[in-house]
Amino acid sequence: MKRSKHRGQKEDKGGDEPAILETENMLKAGPDPDTISLASVTAVTTNVSNKRSKPEIKMEPSSGRPMDYQVSVTVIEARQLVGLNMDPMVCVEIGEEKKYTSMKESTNCPYYNEYFVFDFHIPPDVMFDKILKVSVIHSKNLLRSGTLVGSFKMDVGTVYFQPEHQFYHKWALLSDPDDITAGCKGYVKCDIAVVAKGDTIKTPHKTNESEDDDIEGNLLLPEGVPAERQWARYYLKIYRAEGLPRMNTSIMANVKKAFIGENKDLVDPYVQVLFAGQKGKTSVQKSCYEPIWNEQIVFTEMFPPLCKRMKIQIRDSDKVNDVAMGTHFLDLKKISNDGDKGFLPTMGPAWVNMYGSTRTYTLMDEYQELNEGLGEGVSFRARLLISLGVEILDPTSPDVTSSTEVQVEGVPNISETATGKVEDFFLFGSFLEATMIDRKIGDKPISFEVTIGYYGNENDGVIQPKTKGKKGGGGDGAEEETELIHNSSEEEMDDDGDLTSVSTTPPMKPVVTDRNYFHLPYFERKPCIYIKSWWQDQRRRLYNSNIIDNIANKLEDGLNDVQEIIKTEKTYPERRLRGVLEELSQGCSQFIALANKDHNQSGRTKLDKERLKLCLSEVEAIGQQAKTMRTQVKKTTVRDKLKLAHNFHTRLRFLADEPQHSVPDVFIWMISNGKRIAYARVPSKDILYSSIDEERGKDCGKVKTIFLRIPGKKGFGPAGWTVQSKLEIYLWLGLNRQRKDYLSGLPNGFEENKLSKGPGMPSSPPISLTYMMKQIFQLRVHMYQARSLFAADSTGLSDPFARVFFSTQSQVTEVLAETLCPTWDQLLVFENVELFGEAYELRDDPPIIVIELYDQDTVGKADFMGRTFAKPLVKMADEHYGPPRFPPQLEYYQVYRGNGAAGEMLAAFELLQIGPNGKADLPPIDGPTDMDRGPILPVPLGIRPVLSKYRIEVLFWGLRDLKRVNLAQVDRPRVDIECAGKGVQSALIPNYKKNPNFSTLVKWFEVDLPENELLHPPLNIRVVDCRAFGRYTLVGSNAVTSLRKFIYRGSDKQANNWSTTEEIIVVSMETEPACKKMDTVVKLDSCSEAVIRVEDDDKDEKGKKKRRKKGDEPEEEELDESMLDWWSKYFASIETLTEALRAQEAALSDSEEKEDMDIADGGADDAPVKAPKRGKGKKDKKRAAVDPFEKKKPKLDELKVYPKELESEFDNFEDWLHTFYLFRGKGGDDDDQNVTDEDRIVGKFKGSLCMYKVSDDLPRDMSFDSNLGMFQNIPNNDPVNVLVRIYVVRATDLHPADINGKADPYIAIKLGKTEIKDKENYISKQLNPLFGKSFDVEATFPMDSTLTVSIYDWDLVGTDDLIGETKVDLENRFYSKHRATCGISCNYAIHGYNVWRDPMKPTHILAKLCKDGKLDGPHYGPGGRVKVENRVFMAPTEIEDENGLKKQTDEHLALTVLRHWDGIPKAGCKLVPEHVETRPLLHPDKPGIEQGRIEMWVDLFTKDKTAPGPALDISPRKPKKFELRVIIWNTDEVVLEDDDIFTGEKSSDIFVRGWLKGQQEDKQDTDVHYHSITGEGNFNWRFIYPFDYLVAEEKIVISKKESMFAWDETEYKIPPRLNLQVWDADHFSADDFLGAIELDLNRFPRGAKTAKQCTIEMVTNEAEMPMVSIFKQKRIKGWWPFVARNEEDDEFELTGKVEAELHLLTGEEAEKSPAGDGRNEPDPLEKPNRPDIALLWFLIPLKAAKHLVCDQYRWLTIKIVTALLLLAILGLFLYNMPGYMVKKMLGA
Repeated sequence: MKRSKHRGQKEDKGGDEPAILETENMLKAGPDPDTISLASVTAVTTNVSNKRSKPEIKMEPSSGRPMDYQVSVTVIEARQLVGLNMDPMVCVEIGEEKKYTSMKESTNCPYYNEYFVFDFHIPPDVMFDKILKVSVIHSKNLLRSGTLVGSFKMDVGTVYFQPEHQFYHKWALLSDPDDITAGCKGYVKCDIAVVAKGDTIKTPHKTNESEDDDIEGNLLLPEGVPAERQWARYYLKIYRAEGLPRMNTSIMANVKKAFIGENKDLVDPYVQVLFAGQKGKTSVQKSCYEPIWNEQIVFTEMFPPLCKRMKIQIRDSDKVNDVAMGTHFLDLKKISNDGDKGFLPTMGPAWVNMYGSTRTYTLMDEYQELNEGLGEGVSFRARLLISLGVEILDPTSPDVTSSTEVQVEGVPNISETATGKVEDFFLFGSFLEATMIDRKIGDKPISFEVTIGYYGNENDGVIQPKTKGKKGGGGDGAEEETELIHNSSEEEMDDDGDLTSVSTTPPMKPVVTDRNYFHLPYFERKPCIYIKSWWQDQRRRLYNSNIIDNIANKLEDGLNDVQEIIKTEKTYPERRLRGVLEELSQGCSQFIALANKDHNQSGRTKLDKERLKLCLSEVEAIGQQAKTMRTQVKKTTVRDKLKLAHNFHTRLRFLADEPQHSVPDVFIWMISNGKRIAYARVPSKDILYSSIDEERGKDCGKVKTIFLRIPGKKGFGPAGWTVQSKLEIYLWLGLNRQRKDYLSGLPNGFEENKLSKGPGMPSSPPISLTYMMKQIFQLRVHMYQARSLFAADSTGLSDPFARVFFSTQSQVTEVLAETLCPTWDQLLVFENVELFGEAYELRDDPPIIVIELYDQDTVGKADFMGRTFAKPLVKMADEHYGPPRFPPQLEYYQVYRGNGAAGEMLAAFELLQIGPNGKADLPPIDGPTDMDRGPILPVPLGIRPVLSKYRIEVLFWGLRDLKRVNLAQVDRPRVDIECAGKGVQSALIPNYKKNPNFSTLVKWFEVDLPENELLHPPLNIRVVDCRAFGRYTLVGSNAVTSLRKFIYRGSDKQANNWSTTEEIIVVSMETEPACKKMDTVVKLDSCSEAVIRVEDDDKDEKGKKKRRKKGDEPEEEELDESMLDWWSKYFASIETLTEALRAQEAALSDSEEKEDMDIADGGADDAPVKAPKRGKGKKDKKRAAVDPFEKKKPKLDELKVYPKELESEFDNFEDWLHTFYLFRGKGGDDDDQNVTDEDRIVGKFKGSLCMYKVSDDLPRDMSFDSNLGMFQNIPNNDPVNVLVRIYVVRATDLHPADINGKADPYIAIKLGKTEIKDKENYISKQLNPLFGKSFDVEATFPMDSTLTVSIYDWDLVGTDDLIGETKVDLENRFYSKHRATCGISCNYAIHGYNVWRDPMKPTHILAKLCKDGKLDGPHYGPGGRVKVENRVFMAPTEIEDENGLKKQTDEHLALTVLRHWDGIPKAGCKLVPEHVETRPLLHPDKPGIEQGRIEMWVDLFTKDKTAPGPALDISPRKPKKFELRVIIWNTDEVVLEDDDIFTGEKSSDIFVRGWLKGQQEDKQDTDVHYHSITGEGNFNWRFIYPFDYLVAEEKIVISKKESMFAWDETEYKIPPRLNLQVWDADHFSADDFLGAIELDLNRFPRGAKTAKQCTIEMVTNEAEMPMVSIFKQKRIKGWWPFVARNEEDDEFELTGKVEAELHLLTGEEAEKSPAGDGRNEPDPLEKPNRPDIALLWFLIPLKAAKHLVCDQYRWLTIKIVTALLLLAILGLFLYNMPGYMVKKMLGA
């Protein structure tokens, strides 16, 4: 069945259909041939005769397995919080965990910048359903819980499925869950990221956020969700359930039953629904297996909700604990559509099926988790009738209740037919073969049980449907008639009412196959099962999704095929892709024709109609686009179009997933001795019959190979990888009345055996089939080799052998010791294989072969290493054995171990029919004669690959970082290289500690390898340690699977072209930041000449500055050279980086839109014309975007900021020195196969390989050194002394290490024996510390080649914890031709912030590079030009020293050449620029999860050359001292709060309070202007605020202790904002807050000239106002409005105006001209002129008292006085009474 490697592509359209790939990783993107294994093909191919369907190759369920997740949330700030003068804090909660930020006092826009991390180890489903909630709480403290301002919630899954798994700098809109009419309660700006193990997150670079960001445009919402979300009601109606398992959870009930004999239904079900963090429950129906609820649960939540699914559970109520009986998840995305013609979520009324643990009741259910919805259910549990509707609320209407509490209400009953007419279905199955039964269960009789829903399950007994009597009722007559016409035999149609179902096969004892497996002796008698069941007839749903699935399957096969062609480098992949697209568009039009019919069926729900509309339009669109795209597929665009076609595939798969179930899935159980051992689940739609081919399920009426697996948790890991049993089973499901041809798909040649019935009875289905026909075959298995197998032994190697299963036979290959790449070269012959059925069917559709790989152990049983499938090529007795089909070609088959790929196997399989003459007719087995291996047959000629002689040269450089072996250190290592049985050994390293490099650099060996490069065997590298007494121990090994990148191809033709063209590079240094890559390369023929001019911007810099000043940008600051430092350069570069990233994103989205447009427009002819246009347009756009920016931004020299490691940019610096990691130890088994490889690394081998055919006449240079072979011009590997200078700029997003959610980080550096711990300079309580440090370390290569930079957390007590570390391989950098020793800066300067760091000047570097590369040049010519080879560069030739004198120099010229070195022919490559790299910090205990990042760079200088200058000073900028003086002159129109007690008129006692944000404790108040009747207040009062300010970052720096117990001060950086508030003073009660304004000192509205012109617009409409910055203006005076939110409608209202003067002075200026606060000396302010009433403030209290007592409250006063007198009298009486009595009694 496999296409041969050499056959032309033409036959594709013929009978042979394409091979299918089964690897998932292939679907991501157009693969690079070197990186992807070539064995993506499992040899299971699409079927031709349609008797068999494809088996699934992946064995292990992946859903329920726990994984590591880390959720990180940064709360940056909040804005526009609703409320007056609040003290807000933010609470972040995920599931049960809560974390709080600190509390900020009296502000509505607090700034936090706090980072929280949550770690989880749970299954993905549970993780993604967790709700993440961000809420703002007002004034919470130890005693009170605080009041909720508003909250925002979304599920973690929504974040994880974002691009890059994160939201960055987005605003969460807060709403109040208790009052949905209230609207927005404020915004919280945050970053949220969710990382699973192994994900990397690209964080955009942290820049200075411009504070004016647009909230509405950056809301925390996924793409496509509208910004204005409305409230909606979600009505989930729950009608009834049926088919609950016969179970009982309470022990008491069992006791009761035993004593009283009461046999009630022992289950009390209720339904619980979880949605968006809320929980709703129905009532409990006592003792009922078929409960009827008729209730609806109403959720109130925003729409669209940010929670993907609703979780619906049937639970059994119990006094002790409630147990879930089944779970269903309702994915809202699948039941709604957000397009233009979309629809709100709707569903049903429809039945949903629930699956979970087995239906047998046990006290401790080991599979209980399955009922909770974790993992794949192993049995049907129940079905539930539900419907869902959503209505959008209008919050203004009076009848809307404002709370979001979940409500439960009753609903009317639903009619029987609402979900469709009940039909009887018939399921038939026949077991053709049961092999590979695990030997643990091989000794007991085995039977198989098939169930569909609750039918066929032996515990439930036989269930008859309730609606049995209604059959034949109207509505469906027409359909029945048509069926009758189709049905020739009348008797089949009879309602065989007494047809009893047979759901289990008779028990049978297994027979031994081999040491590991048994099989059941079915031979010619195949048992059958059949089940009648009754379900609502909703076949249309399944038919539609089957059609779409079929289209998607064909598309997937086709795409895999195209990928295969690209990967094996066959010709014409574009033709195949065109064919695939053609097929796709045909399939789509077919769907449209089929799906439109039979709409009149009962039980169609709104969702059915809407989904049909959606499917029709989507499928039609896909068909159209595919048609258009077909015309655009060219050889050059195949890969891009392939990506788009994959996109079609995902869209189709999404459409095919039907959310409303109908017929439940079929389960097959293997039962041994009454115990359920293993199961398989077959979706009912896959085996559903339809008379129309496209609608039929893909496995209906076909023989399917099914592997049974262990249920539940036990199926995880190695236990679940062994096959429990392999079944060849035939299944058919359809309506009872369509039963006519249910046997037609079986292999022919059988007789039916039926249950004996009386004569005249209708025929019943057979209970077994007897095959009359059988064919005898010989199977030849050619096992050639395998590669990249799993390491099963502790040495890191395995002893692999393969076991091949076919039908009931098995054979093994020989065991090859200690290798991961065995070459078995062995032919296995299976004699007398008996197969049942007709010969021609077997030719097209032979059964599959299973190959399992094992590792042989001396003791114990062999370890499983992987499994793959293959289909043999079949030759019938009458066919000729010869081309094109025979002999078969060797092919690679992907080996799977569980879900992970575990290597690949090269083999071929042929199945030869033995004819009447016996074996004489079979082709002879002619192996190569030269090898005698006893009984083992080698692979015959014609199948084995054609070999030719290759020479492999090996460069041995050295070994690094070798770990101990068996506790002993490695001392005298050696490297053995082996490939295809030949090899070479390196020289011995006599003392690894002293010098780990090899003395002999290059060795070679010759070997015979296949001509076809794809079949090359791997090359094995092993390191052994030579111990005393001639013993060797294996240290570690590595298998180089693909040698392609090491094949020497001879010099390229292209290199010769270079010499004929002369190229002149124009480098202009003005237009753009010079570090960007040059855009233009002008190619000229060598005959022509050209003159180039380069403008120099240094020369007229002075003039420019003057001009700029006069120009139209008055606020632009000049660049003051002395002000600039390294940080200016750094921040400018980061800005450039973020711009570039933005532009890139914009370009990407542009091009995607264009793609879609192209596809939609269609028309192939204009496509090529479009392309150049498009390019231009984009450039213009980009230029337009950059230009205005360029004007404003003063030009700085920049460096390159890499958002990732430098290595990833320069291909790991493996330009000639490669690093091969050495592995030892078993491969990882625990969670994920590939992650633990890091722990297995025991060192690295540095070297390289080069292979070439020996026949090649290789060109030899004059200076060719024969000892070095192909490795010419490599440096020698003697030890070198180096000075390593490490610069650490800063770290970001560190993982918190202390309980307070912060860390106290410091740097530690380790290189060789040197360790530096910079402990005394730790930075207190910072997760984004700015270090700005450089360290010098001396090192000697090769001994000290790995630099480790770690960040530790300082602890006062105990040891410091490691936060994370990063390792840098310095040696590869040092020797790389990219020259990573010291980055090349943009410009050459000899003083200032951009001083040249390298001890070698550019001219020296250039001269050395030219010499090393044997290039002609450099020739410096007049007029500022330089020529290298045939390239001419131009640049300025003058330089200014510190005194401003100009000097002539060639350095600029040389530097220009270096910056464009990648354009130089032959020797050119990109040189490392001056840079900062961002490296992830990792923690050894949490592999794969980033713990933060560090920005740094490393310079390397050799000790024998000139000493480098002093290190650059990159210490963090010290904040500058500033003083802000604010004079409050007057207020006006302040709202009046108090009623005057005398006259009742309104007045206020006004004072103004002010502070700088973050320094609340330094708040200052003016004096009080009493009794202002007009709202006017006069103050003349000065506030003084000293502060430390970082100009470049625009942040104030505050250092303060966090609490009394804090050890040291913590540094905060916050934006400079001045808060002013106006208050009404009260003597006895708390002061009343009236209004406030917050001014961002960097950009705030310019004050109004008069109070009249000052309006509320200045706050609400900031965007339109002219803005000023106090740092530029220094002094500003004007009127500003005070505002507060109105409590009724949440709108801002004007509550006053203030006339103020802001004056900013630097620290020095403030000392020179001091001023007093308030109105004090020095520089006092005069007293305000207040009306005299205000001076009577001390009389006012007396007046007020008189007014109260005499006028307003006269009677109240009299009453109070009288009452007090009475009380006094009573008190005196009680006091004197006892004494008086005693006196009287004693008669005194």
